[in-house]
Amino acid sequence: MKKSTLDQSVWTAIYGGLLLVMVGLWARDAAPGPGTALAALGALSVGVGVVLVWVRSRRTDDAAADGKPGTKAER
Repeated sequence: MKKSTLDQSVWTAIYGGLLLVMVGLWARDAAPGPGTALAALGALSVGVGVVLVWVRSRRTDDAAADGKPGTKAER
């Protein structure tokens, strides 16, 4: 996976998850079941984003992942 794709996935998961948590908490007054489900789904999405941040921090050679020539992966 390319660095730019991973970065985009990280922030989409985190901000999308936070949006779902807010909407779920707001909707919980009108519909407790679906509101709680939305909030839980959003929290799960934020968790996935945090794990992706950790994965991104553990990558050793970003140039090799992007397919740039002259990296250790091609030697």
